[in-house]
Amino acid sequence: MKIDIVNTNGESLGRSIELPSDVFGVEPNEHAVYLAVKHYLKNQRQGTHKAKERSEVAGSTRKIKRQKGTGTARFGDIKNPIFRGGGRIFGPRPRSYNSKLNSKLKVVARNSALSSKAQNGKVSVVEDFTLEQPSTKSFMEIISNLKLNGEKVLMVTGDYDKNLYLSGRNNQKVRVVESRNLNTYEIMNAGVLLFAESAIQGISSAENN
Repeated sequence: MKIDIVNTNGESLGRSIELPSDVFGVEPNEHAVYLAVKHYLKNQRQGTHKAKERSEVAGSTRKIKRQKGTGTARFGDIKNPIFRGGGRIFGPRPRSYNSKLNSKLKVVARNSALSSKAQNGKVSVVEDFTLEQPSTKSFMEIISNLKLNGEKVLMVTGDYDKNLYLSGRNNQKVRVVESRNLNTYEIMNAGVLLFAESAIQGISSAENN
């Protein structure tokens, strides 16, 4: 699949780039994408939730009333979970939600997501550029020139560019990542993928590693 390369003004440069067919031209595997997205979201969870159980609640351990002869149910101390202010029964405890995913499956899922975006015309390529200093205004002007205003844009660069990263960080609808850090969740979460020209080669290299 060939795609035209444009400059930061949104004008065609009169040349195109061939998107690697083994990355952008595969048959999307929806189940692999599902597993990769679930894996990513699970690993984002901190697992620091905690509720106090009966042994951790502050309160007297004195038995409220005698065991028999009252005609009502038996009770222990005031920390009993059925009382207001008592401990929580089977409350959440700190735990790790991290999971592992086969590396080959990750590649299949990522390529499936990229192919799906390419098939739907949601991939654009811009010539390599940088900013002299971090400037959200300048960065968003480029996004506007590319007619991507209002879109959820994921810009993929070949190498880490601090100025571009800081410039895009202030806009909730824009995210800048390196090609080597591109993952399935971010691809599927974006409306449009904007690749720097050098990032295409970076994705091909990541495939071979």
